[in-house]
Amino acid sequence: MKEWMERNWQFVTTGISGVLIVVGSLIGNDVGDFWTAVIFLSAFVIGGFEQAKEGIAATIKTKKLNVELLMILAATGASIIGYWFEGAILIFIFSVSGALETYTTNKSKREITKLMAFQPERAFRFLPNGDVEEVAAKDLQLDDKVLVRPGESVPIDGVIVRGSTTLNEAAINGESVPVEKTVGAEVFGGTVNVSSAITIKVTQTFDNTIFSKIIRLVETAQSEPSKTARFIERFEDAYVKAVLLFVLVMMFLPHFALGWSWNETFYRAMVLLTVASPCALVASVTPATLAAISNGARHGILFKGGVHLENLRGVKAIAFDKTGTLTNGTPELTDQIFKEHIDKQQVINVAAAMERQSLHPLAAAITKALDIEVTDKLTEIEVTDVPGWGVQTSYKGETWQVGKAGYVGAENAAKFSNGAFERLASEGKTIVYVAKEGEIVAMFALKDTCRPEAIRTIQALKAKGIKTIMVTGDNAQTGAAIQAELGMDRVVSGCLPEKKVDVLKELSLTYGSVAMVGDGINDAPALAHAAVGIAMGEGTDIAMETADVVLMKNDLEKIPYAYTLSERLHWISWQNICFAIAVILLLITANVFQVINLPFGVVGHEGSTILVILNGLRLLKSNRK
Repeated sequence: MKEWMERNWQFVTTGISGVLIVVGSLIGNDVGDFWTAVIFLSAFVIGGFEQAKEGIAATIKTKKLNVELLMILAATGASIIGYWFEGAILIFIFSVSGALETYTTNKSKREITKLMAFQPERAFRFLPNGDVEEVAAKDLQLDDKVLVRPGESVPIDGVIVRGSTTLNEAAINGESVPVEKTVGAEVFGGTVNVSSAITIKVTQTFDNTIFSKIIRLVETAQSEPSKTARFIERFEDAYVKAVLLFVLVMMFLPHFALGWSWNETFYRAMVLLTVASPCALVASVTPATLAAISNGARHGILFKGGVHLENLRGVKAIAFDKTGTLTNGTPELTDQIFKEHIDKQQVINVAAAMERQSLHPLAAAITKALDIEVTDKLTEIEVTDVPGWGVQTSYKGETWQVGKAGYVGAENAAKFSNGAFERLASEGKTIVYVAKEGEIVAMFALKDTCRPEAIRTIQALKAKGIKTIMVTGDNAQTGAAIQAELGMDRVVSGCLPEKKVDVLKELSLTYGSVAMVGDGINDAPALAHAAVGIAMGEGTDIAMETADVVLMKNDLEKIPYAYTLSERLHWISWQNICFAIAVILLLITANVFQVINLPFGVVGHEGSTILVILNGLRLLKSNRK
């Protein structure tokens, strides 16, 4: 009950104000003017206290006038000339509008910050003697062993050292489908253990966990308004001053110029003060922006502020880092070609045994692929590593080599491939040869494969008219092959890490506003210089810190979603702005011609405020496909 009151107390005071207005209307004639004034004054104070307090505090703090003061002045002025009921109605509806705005804004913030409820507070740490003690999650140290039972939240980032389970990682990446984890797998604080007990070893301090970083990003996002919102905030002060000046003129001019009575002149000035207030205009952007940011957060897209969300729709081209962004970042064995009439199984067994002892990434990929075909692991084989070229061994009195063409014999390699090398190289693949006694017996082709969602993402962006450019350090042939596979507009090959910023500047001159997507340390400078920097959430810390937008799950398809969200925010914000201005102009005109009274003006003005808030909340819903 206490929590409910804290969240909804403005509705309670507004309701009491409404009840008092009804009571005053019903018994006003029976209790006399004094008690009628007391009842309506009570409705004033109870319904308008919070708004008046906020308005006065904001004026003192910023030394700027605001819409709350306009409403209080209008209600006070109406009461001075005996329009107690109208003044009370003004305060009541303004209070309803304020309560709704507070509720909807808090709803948007809750949509973002409700993930904080998943932030673990307690953990069960193993003691040296094997016992388990309960400690605060923030007190865990690196390399501590922690027990996580089914149904419990993982208290901190770590790696599984015992057991296997299924984890719900929705709080981290927005993905509702649980994922299986076993020994050696990374786990993140805030995720939920679904099936079995596991033991994890702590790899991050509490303040440096992925979850803590998400919370910091969320807090930043809530405090940084969009450019449109900042403009309206600056506009509000000047507009309020203009309204007060206009009202001051209207308090005298119609009496002398049009022959209105003093009572009518003052009344119309109070109506003007009400309908000309920019409440709806002020509420046009911020609730919508918070709703859009919360929508993105639910889908694993963290914007570090409304300005970045707003800027995204202006992007004309997006530059992608290749390795780890468009591709998986690790090579895979894609082709195996063996010499005719050779003992294929022996070649596989020997090559796997040799590559298993090499630290080269290509060797790891070959070992992983061949291990499922190996019939004998040949543990007695010892290899000699030739850095930059390959490995060599002696098996059953025969010399075996695995490595580059230049290592096993370029002429032999060219003769063996019989054109296959050119075909595979044109597909962006790296070739590794296996030689036995100086004779090529096999050729392996490896490739850093593209992410499954990369092609769909590129197609979706091109459908929106956005140019896509791949920036890679690979040679032109490899870059062209991957460009063709993904269907990208352009590739910049042979780009060293330190040159990425220069490339981004050149792209900006060609296309205009350019975004950058990357995941590595070497991408951080380019992310900082881009119109919008987008980091892959599973990338490096510095990339996440530098970027404007973070994809918590390495899902490129979130980029078109984010772009559509930016477009929707722009459209809804300007819908609200145009609607708010139109209503203000209409009500001012109607007041000048004495067509509306104060209650109708209040309903029209505050009703428009409520409508723009509700319209902005449409952004809480997922994008339409």
